[in-house]
Amino acid sequence: MTQLTIAGATLNQTPLDWENNLRNIRQVLAAARARGVEVLCLPELSITAYGCEDLFLGEWLPQKALEALWSLLPDCEGLLVTLGLPLRFEGKVYNCACVVADGQILGFTAKQFMALDGVHYEPRWFTPWQPGREAVIHLKGQDYPLGDLVYDWKEVRIGIEICEDAWHGEERPAIRHCQERGAQLILGLNASHFAFGKHLQRLQLVRDIAQRFRVAYIYTNLLGNEAGRMIYDGDIIIAQGDYWQQNDKGRLSFEQWRLQTNKLNFGTPLPPASRPPAAYTVEQKYEDFTKTLSLALFDYLRKSRSRGFALSLSGGADSAACAVLVAEMLRRGVAELGLERFVHKLGVFSEAQQQVLLQQPKEAPALLMRQLLACAYQAADNSSEATLHAARTLAESLNATFYDWNIGQEVNTYTQKIETALQRQLTWEQDDIALQNIQARARSPIIWMLTNVHNYLLMATSNRSEGSVGYATMDGDTSGSISPIAGIDKPFLRAWLQWAESELGYKGLAPVNALVPTAELRPQEQAQTDEVDLMPYPILQAIEYLAIRQYKSPVEVFVELRTQDLVPDTQLKDYITKFFRLWSRNQWKRERLAPSFHLDEYNLDPRSWYRFPILSGAFKEELEALARYV
Repeated sequence: MTQLTIAGATLNQTPLDWENNLRNIRQVLAAARARGVEVLCLPELSITAYGCEDLFLGEWLPQKALEALWSLLPDCEGLLVTLGLPLRFEGKVYNCACVVADGQILGFTAKQFMALDGVHYEPRWFTPWQPGREAVIHLKGQDYPLGDLVYDWKEVRIGIEICEDAWHGEERPAIRHCQERGAQLILGLNASHFAFGKHLQRLQLVRDIAQRFRVAYIYTNLLGNEAGRMIYDGDIIIAQGDYWQQNDKGRLSFEQWRLQTNKLNFGTPLPPASRPPAAYTVEQKYEDFTKTLSLALFDYLRKSRSRGFALSLSGGADSAACAVLVAEMLRRGVAELGLERFVHKLGVFSEAQQQVLLQQPKEAPALLMRQLLACAYQAADNSSEATLHAARTLAESLNATFYDWNIGQEVNTYTQKIETALQRQLTWEQDDIALQNIQARARSPIIWMLTNVHNYLLMATSNRSEGSVGYATMDGDTSGSISPIAGIDKPFLRAWLQWAESELGYKGLAPVNALVPTAELRPQEQAQTDEVDLMPYPILQAIEYLAIRQYKSPVEVFVELRTQDLVPDTQLKDYITKFFRLWSRNQWKRERLAPSFHLDEYNLDPRSWYRFPILSGAFKEELEALARYV
C-alpha cells in the first residue's frame, strides 16, 4: 500500500546554455522538495537540451554533461529524479536517463529506439540500446548499471521509456517492464515536438499502458522553442489505471519550467477520470497555432539576443499574420508572466528602459509593441490604396511602429540599368517575371537596413502553399532572419485571420480579410490574383498533401482527388501537372528559406523534414502517364 507524491516537470532548455539549463533544473528540484514530491520525472536530454545535433558526436559534450550531472547530485536529496543526458560508452553515444535517488546514482537507462522520421535524425548521433541488455559503466571510480533497467525504490518498481520508445507498439519497453518485470510506475522522458493534435496521441500512449497493466505513468515533455525550428509544448501527463490528468495549468507556457504533482497509492489506484479525452476541434487548432507561434517568437527573440522584429507589411494575409503573432506574443506573455517578469525575461531593454516601462503599466503594452515591431509598407507603381489602407489600419490597431515609403525610384533605376545593358526596353509581354521580381527584390535592402539599425529580426512572410510551388521571390518576400509561417498552408492562414478578427478581437484585420490575395506586382489593369496565377488554394493544398506528405505520384494524386469532384478531370490534371512542375524546379528556393517552425504533421524545409533533389527529371515520365490516364 505504498503511497508516493509524484510529479512531472517541463523545462525550457537551450543547447550550450549550461547556466540556464542547470538553473532551471535546480529550481524545479527545489520546488519539488518544497511540495513534498518523492518521485520527479524530468524530460529527455534535460541537461544538454535535445537540439544539440552534431555536437553530440564530439567527446567533450557528453563529458561536460556528466560533470553537470555530478554537480546536480546534491540537489537531488530526498527525491528520486530522472536526469537526461548523452552518455559515451564503448566508443558510442547513447541517449540516457540517469536515475538518481537521494543524491546517489542508481543507474542509467538507455534509449532503445531512435526517431528517424519527419524532423528527426537521431541515428546520426545516438546508438540504439539492445532490449534486455544490461552493462556496467565505470565513472569517477565507481561502477554503475547501464542499459535496459528497472529500479526498486520505496517498495515500488519503476521502469523508464524515452520518447520514441513509446511509439513502437508491442515492442515498447513499458510493456516488458510491466508484463515481465513487475513495474508499477513508468517514467516517460520526452522531447516530442509540437504538431497539431499531437498531445492527444501522447495521452493515448500513456493511457494504453496505465489501463492495460493498471499501473502509473508520468509523462514529461520539453517546453518552448529550444533550438530554433522545433517547438515543445511542455506536455505533462499523470495517469494511473483509468485515471489521467494532462497539464492542469495548460501547455505552451512562457515560464521556464512547470511542475505538476499528484499523490498515488500503489495499492488503491485513483478513481477513473471523470471526462473522456476531448476531440481536436478547428477552434483548438486555431488556439494552438496562436499559442505555439507566440511562444516560438518569444523564445527565438530572446535566445537570438535580438531586440525586436521588422516586417514588410504589404496589407496581405501573410504579413498580417506575422504582425498579429507578435502582438499575441506580447499579450499572452504579459498575461502569464506579468509586465515586469515579461520585460525582464525578454532581455532586450536596458535597466533604465525597464524602469520607464514599469512606471506606466497602462501605457506599457503599447510602448512595448512600438519597440518590438517595426512595419513598413513599401509601395511600388503597382501597389493599391486598398493594401496601403489595410497595412496602415492593422499596424495602428496593434500599436506597431509604421513606415510608409515608395520604392518606385529604386525599381526604375534597376530597370533602366538593365535596359541600357540589353539595349532594349523591358515589356510585360516579354519580361513578366523579371519585372515582377525586381519590385519584390527592391524592397529587401531597405527593410534589411531598418532591421540592422535596430538589431531586429526580419520576418520573411512566405507560407507553405507558396513555398511548394515557388510562388515567392528569392531575396524578396523570402528575405528574412526567420520565416514564422513557412510551415503552414494558405487556406489555414486565411481562416485563422478571420478567427483572429472575430475571436481574438483584432478588428484592424477587417481590411486585410476583405482583400483577395494578390502579389500586386503586375499593372493593376491586369487584376493579378494569387489563385489565377496558381490555382485555387484549397486544391493546391490537397495536391500538396498527397504529393508531399503521402509521397504519391501524379497519377495517384489524380486518382484520389478525382473522387472529390473538385473540378473537371481535365482541369484537375492541369493543376496536378502544374504543381509537380513548379515543385521540381523550385527546390533551390526551399533550400534557402529562412529558419521556419514545424507546426503541422509535415513541412517543406529540407533541413528539418522533406528532402528533394535540387536537380531532377521533373516527373517527366510520371506526368506523361498522368496525361494518358483515363
